[in-house]
This record gives sequence, structure tokens and C-alpha cells, in this order.
Amino acid sequence: MSATVFLPYLFSLFLLLLLLPLTLARGLGSEHSDKSVRHRTVQILHAYSPTSPLRPPSAAPASWEDSVLQVQSKDQARLLYLSSLVAGKSVVPVAYGRQIIQTPTYVVRVKVGTPPQTLLMALDTSNDAAWLPCSGCTGCAPVLFASAKSSTFRGLPCQAAQCTQVPNPTCLGSSCGFNLTYGSSTMAAALSQDTVALASDAVPSYTFGCIQKATGNSLPPQGLLGLGRGPLSFLSQTQNLYQSTFSYCLPSFRSLNFSGSLRLGPIAQPKNIKFTSLLRNPRRSSLYYTNLIGIRVGRRVVNIPGSALAFNPTTGAGTIFDSGTVFTRLVEPAYNAVRDEIRRRMGNATVSSLGGFDTCYAVPIVVPTITFMFQGMNMTLAQDNFLIHSTATSITCLAVAAAPDNVNSVLNVIATFQQQNHRILFDVPGSRLGVSRELCT
Repeated sequence: MSATVFLPYLFSLFLLLLLLPLTLARGLGSEHSDKSVRHRTVQILHAYSPTSPLRPPSAAPASWEDSVLQVQSKDQARLLYLSSLVAGKSVVPVAYGRQIIQTPTYVVRVKVGTPPQTLLMALDTSNDAAWLPCSGCTGCAPVLFASAKSSTFRGLPCQAAQCTQVPNPTCLGSSCGFNLTYGSSTMAAALSQDTVALASDAVPSYTFGCIQKATGNSLPPQGLLGLGRGPLSFLSQTQNLYQSTFSYCLPSFRSLNFSGSLRLGPIAQPKNIKFTSLLRNPRRSSLYYTNLIGIRVGRRVVNIPGSALAFNPTTGAGTIFDSGTVFTRLVEPAYNAVRDEIRRRMGNATVSSLGGFDTCYAVPIVVPTITFMFQGMNMTLAQDNFLIHSTATSITCLAVAAAPDNVNSVLNVIATFQQQNHRILFDVPGSRLGVSRELCT
């Protein structure tokens, strides 16, 4: 072939090689090419941190043993709530993850109204509707949302579609409201709308419950933000902004000065992360079910009956990730298998108990890792994620427990102590959940 004939081919090949990366890049980015899709990062605060605005400065610190026992006690109530959900009963949230100071475990700053008022609202991945204490509320905490000072606040009428999406809806005159019980507390709320911003993006006409009356001391003092999959959740109401995608990295239970992060939207999420499929229970579609297929202690896969891990939407059995339970709970056959392997490795060392933890030692526990094996990915826990150490004594406990005997114990719950220092990614449109190790500071 002559040079005159060859040169056009060479030039065409050059253009193809030059444009191919740009074409591929457009193809890979087409999913998020809409300029309306945002990505934001929000600080998550540990409510027990000495720097937390929710911690009373004069509060006397509890002993290590008292703190663990009280967290476990509240976890029992949380498990009762979750078990009632999967059983299909009409039961509403209970208190969870609190110590003596009666505050939620993880909170974020949320701006509500026009002009904006800042509240520290508890995160809850197993709940949908948001609710917060409003001015004039009887029995609420001192920090309230002054709805009368917001020019964009409005109540919703009984005929509003959202009135059918809240628990126990009521109709007083023409206004929609609802009632629920939360731990030892009850509350009555008016279904309302106002501008809400979790990051710098204001969301107009956000639907939430404006608490008018409360009893008891179990309510998160400045409200709750639902990150479930239901129609009134933050994900659903901000779908155009963040495409129902978020991740969080929870600050360490032991490092109380740390804060974590909540990332909203698909764009800034980690690239090197492995996923497992999200499973959907039609009766409780808000919960984040995953397919746990085994548990490994060190290099040994423990012997767990398949029925203890199997997903069953009829009974609610299976495994969920939850931001409101502190310590992971496993159904009895699964827990016993893990516990027995830990004890086998410890040989003749004397075992003791602390509250709901039945595997505690006064000598170091010699287990390097525990791995939750999901379909498509593994979640390997370092010792700080499955052992809890006393700062006052030499006691170390396995920080996993069996589901309480007094609940419908068919549910395995991967809780926040085990999630700490991991990035947990919830991709609802892709119906998948990802986990990667990350230092949450």
C-alpha cells in the first residue's frame, strides 16, 4: 500500500484511539450525568462523645460495667421492636442504644424550616418517617423546632396521600396526625411539611411528624431521621437529589472524640468495595435484609444450620444491617456455634459473664478475626469489632450475643459496634449493600 493511500487510514486510526477513552468515559459516567444529582458529606456524631452537644457536661460517667449493661438493656428493647416488625405486628419503635444520659447513639445535624433551625436528629436505618419535637409540645425535651417561626411550615390535611403512610393515622378536624409508642414513651404528632436540609441542599415540602405531646423519657431528644426504604424515608423524599444512595462510616465506640461521616448520593462513594444483594421482605420492605451464608472464626467456618441464616419473608427470618442496635445479635444456633468456637480456642481458661455477654475472660482472647460471609462479599472484623475490653479491669468479652429469649428470635442483626470503622454503602436502586474497611475519624 502506498504512503498516499496509507496515511488516511493511519489518521483515522489515530482519531479512533484519541476519542475512544472519551467515549468510554461518557458511557461509564452516563448513570450519574444528570447535573441535578448531588453528592454531599455530613458529619455523624457519637452522642457519648465528650464534645457532643447532647452530653450533659455535669453527667457523672458510668462505670464500664454499668455502661455495657445499660446499652445491652436498651438493645433488648430494640430487638423487641425489630422482631415485632418482621413478625408483621403493629408495633412502633422502642428505645435503643442509650446509656444513662438518655440520648441516641449516632446523630446528625439537620436544618429545618425557613429560616433554618438546627436539630441533632438520630439516624435510624430501620425506620422511615422523620419526627421531631415542635414548639408547644407537652413533655418534650427543651430543644424544640419553633414551627411558628418558619415561613414554609404547613400541616397536612387528612386527604393527603402521606396520611396513609404513617403508623396509626388519626384525623382531628381536617388535620392528619398519628400516634406511636417508642420504648417507655408515647407521642402524638401532626403530619407536617417544611424545608429540610441534611447537607447544603434544601429539600422543600419534606414530610415529617411534628410532635405535640410526649410521655416518658425514651424519645431521641431532638427527633429521629428515617433512612429506611419506605415512601416517607429521607431516601425516598430526596430521590431526585441523591438517587436513594448513601453510605456511612460510624465513629468508634472506644474513641469517643471521633466523628464519622454520612455520604449522600452515588458519585463520591468508594470504588473498591464489594457488594452483596439486598433482599426485600414485602411485609417489611424498609429493612435492609442481606444474605448471610456463614460465619468464620479465624480460618474455621463454624457449623451453623442453614435454617438459622436463611431468608424467609413469611416469618421475617434472615439478617439485617441496623443503625439502632449497638451489639450484633444472632439467633441461638448461630450464636452458639460462634461462642463455642471461641471457647474451644481458649481451652481451659476460666469463662465468666457480664450481663448478656456470656463469654468473658480475664486473659487475652486469642482470636484474630471473625468474618461474616455474605453472598458476594465477606465482612472481616478486627478484634476491636468483636471484643469489648474493660478500661478498669482485665475483663474482655465477646461483644456478640444471642437474640433475647422473650422475642420472636428469627432475626440476625449486624449492629453498630461491628460496623464501626467500616464504610457501609446502601445502593437502593442497585438493590445492593457494600462494605469496605475504613478508619472513621
